[in-house]
Amino acid sequence: MRSLDYDVVIERIVSFIREKVKEARADGVVVGVSGGIDSATTAYLAVKALGREKVLGLIMPYYENGDVEDAELVCKNLGIEYKLINIRPIVDEFEKAVGELDVKSKGNIMARTRMILLYAHANSMNRLVLGTSNRSELLAGYFTKWGDGASDYAPLINIYKTEVWELAKRLGVPEKIIQKKPTAGLWEGQTDEDELGISYKLLDEILWRLVDLKMPKGEIAEELGIPLEKVEYVELLVKRSEHKRRLPSGPEF
Repeated sequence: MRSLDYDVVIERIVSFIREKVKEARADGVVVGVSGGIDSATTAYLAVKALGREKVLGLIMPYYENGDVEDAELVCKNLGIEYKLINIRPIVDEFEKAVGELDVKSKGNIMARTRMILLYAHANSMNRLVLGTSNRSELLAGYFTKWGDGASDYAPLINIYKTEVWELAKRLGVPEKIIQKKPTAGLWEGQTDEDELGISYKLLDEILWRLVDLKMPKGEIAEELGIPLEKVEYVELLVKRSEHKRRLPSGPEF
C-alpha cells in the first residue's frame, strides 16, 4: 500500500472541512454516527476542524444491538450534541407501501431513510451533511446510491479503509471501535467483509495497484501471491458499480 504521512492527512482533511463550511456559509455539520470506524473518524475530524458545538451526531438504528452503545460512546467522548432516532417505524411504513422486500432492498431503504433524516436536520439548522464513505467502498461500489453514498462532502472519500484505521488511532477513536468488525447495520449479523467477499486488507492492496498504479492484473496477482481470479473479482466490483459514482446521464444530441 501507499505510504502516507497521517499527520499531514489529518491536517489536510481538517482544513478541507473548515473551508467547505466557510464557503457554504453554514453553521456547522451533521454526521450520521453508526458506532463504526468510518463515522467515528469523520466525527473526530469534524470536531477537530470546527469545535464540538458545530457538530451534530445522528444515531439511527433499526436493530437493537451494541452499535448504539458504541455510537453514543463516540458522541459522549467528543462532547457533541446527538440525537437517537429509531428508524424502524419509518422503514416499516415504506415496506407496507411497497410490499414485502428482500433483505438487500430493505437495507437500501434503511440507508436512504438515514440520509433523509441527515438532510432534514442539516437543512433546518443551516448545516452541511458530512458523509462517511471511504475510498475502498467508493471504488468497490459498496454503498447505497442516494443513501450512505449521498452527502455534501465526504472527508474520507480518498482514504482507503485500512488507512482509516490508522487515522482513527492517531485521532484517539476508542480502541473498542477500531477493533470491531465493520458492518453497515443493515441486517442481523451483517458484516462488510462477508458481504464484499474479500477482506479490506486484500481489497485495498488490489484496488491501489489496479486503480491508482494501473498495474496489469497478472502482475498484481503475482506480486501479492494470489490467484488471478481474486484480482478479476475486484475489477468486476469496480466496473459494475461505475454508475453509482456518476450523476445520472443520458444520450447527447
